[in-house]
Amino acid sequence: MADAELLVTNAVVHTMDPTRPHAEALALRGGRVTALGTAAELAGSADRVVDLGGATVLPGLIDVHNHHALAGEADLHQLKVPATASFEEVLAAVRRRTTALGPGEWIVGESWGSGLVERLSTPEALAALDDASAGHPVLLTDDTHHNKWANTAALRAGGVLDRDDDPAGGRIVRDPGGAPTGVLYEAAGALVQAAYDATTERDVEYYARNSERGIEMLHSYGITAFQDAATSIHLLAGLHKLDTEGRLRAWVVTSMLVNDFIFGTSRVGEDLITEGEQFRTVHHRPEFAKIFLDGVPPSRTGAFLEPYLPDDAHGACHLGHPTMPADELEGWLRRAAELGIGVKVHCTGDASVRMVLDAAAALHPSAPRLQVAHGQYIHPDDVERFAALGVHADISPPLWFPGVIVEALRSVRPEPGASRIQPNRALLDSGAVLAAGSDWPVSESPDPWFGIAGLVTRQDPTGQFPGVLWPEQAITVGEAVAAYTTGPAQAMGLDDVTGRLAPGLSADFVVLDRDPFAVPAAELSAVTTSQTWFAGEPVYQR
Repeated sequence: MADAELLVTNAVVHTMDPTRPHAEALALRGGRVTALGTAAELAGSADRVVDLGGATVLPGLIDVHNHHALAGEADLHQLKVPATASFEEVLAAVRRRTTALGPGEWIVGESWGSGLVERLSTPEALAALDDASAGHPVLLTDDTHHNKWANTAALRAGGVLDRDDDPAGGRIVRDPGGAPTGVLYEAAGALVQAAYDATTERDVEYYARNSERGIEMLHSYGITAFQDAATSIHLLAGLHKLDTEGRLRAWVVTSMLVNDFIFGTSRVGEDLITEGEQFRTVHHRPEFAKIFLDGVPPSRTGAFLEPYLPDDAHGACHLGHPTMPADELEGWLRRAAELGIGVKVHCTGDASVRMVLDAAAALHPSAPRLQVAHGQYIHPDDVERFAALGVHADISPPLWFPGVIVEALRSVRPEPGASRIQPNRALLDSGAVLAAGSDWPVSESPDPWFGIAGLVTRQDPTGQFPGVLWPEQAITVGEAVAAYTTGPAQAMGLDDVTGRLAPGLSADFVVLDRDPFAVPAAELSAVTTSQTWFAGEPVYQR
């Protein structure tokens, strides 16, 4: 302790380390924790002292599932609309954006609420968007980030107006006369996205700065480690540039795309996942592949064991479908194991969740590290299989507590199953590891305390949407905090460096404005970050 560089003292430290759950002070050196103890025990151990005045400290928070660079890009370059915006408010935002653009420049942004999809799927809505955009091509993403809304100029640029068919993995929504309405499901949206991407020259610094901005925003919420859930070759290069220049101030795990029918990524699968290792740096671990095994329920592309509610387009027996057969999924898991990387699998329906568990069982015990991403719908027979097979549950609280997305789910899924979302109590009781993430910018904010509040109360932390969603699945504050610290560290393979405050681990911690273990549950969503420290250095000050 005598050679510590810094003593952080006069704090209420929740270490999340069972060997020493609480402390008053931390001694730091070389970006790592060297000792924890009482203020008296560590007094005099360092020349430099930071007195926190009794504030609460937690390990740096971890987000197991986000798209940080997309969020950074949106903040730096794009139109932002809340998912709760009305049709008229979306049009008004587009109209305002036109005043800041030169001739022919695109309006690209996010995120219209998926509950608007019927309103947008009409010739009248397309005409209104064309009028609001004043000749500029427009491409707007929905709140699931799987679907797009484009105006006529953008549809023309993407070749959509020249097609009579749907692209593989997508659907062009058409009016009764067969003309595109502008609503594009999944791979159909990628057609227009590619047209937009072709209009802009982007060097490595462009991607590096998008990541850097996303991380700056994450720091403001106390997040010092995260897993990017859909990584391209450009994002890998940007992160490599950041770290080699000393600008990457977070632990980053990346998930390299095996398939992609959303983002329009050019290099996926074997061509990408075998390249990841060359981008490894001190703070960046390219250690996961990412598979989209289904789509999303609002567009009826999530894969389920029981049918969706009937509609004219799909009939009464539509189950959705996985993006690949079981043997292909198993093959990718086997390939990941050969490469020594894990796999994050996007599953929104209970049928796709079961496919992952079946593949894990077929390869057990040689399956790679596995995360079921989202997994909000899990058949009761499959809950205990997570722990038994060592599969981690990547949960996204902002996508299931009462809100616009849950309303969209209820519009396509029958009750009572539609509201039986995220069986977190049952997963924990069976021994599974919960690793929480935001899926930001699919969610409007990466704030972990909204997620923690939702996990504990099963209510909407904003108060906008009433009700309690399957309250029997509520978990405790301690379990919810673990889902944002120790759980994701384990699921991501970062538990050797972060997730707890213990000697030898990275000095990543967050200073809070109140103690979440000492306030009523109704206050959890109001917890805010005062300071964020990464590797022993302050990276955010409120």
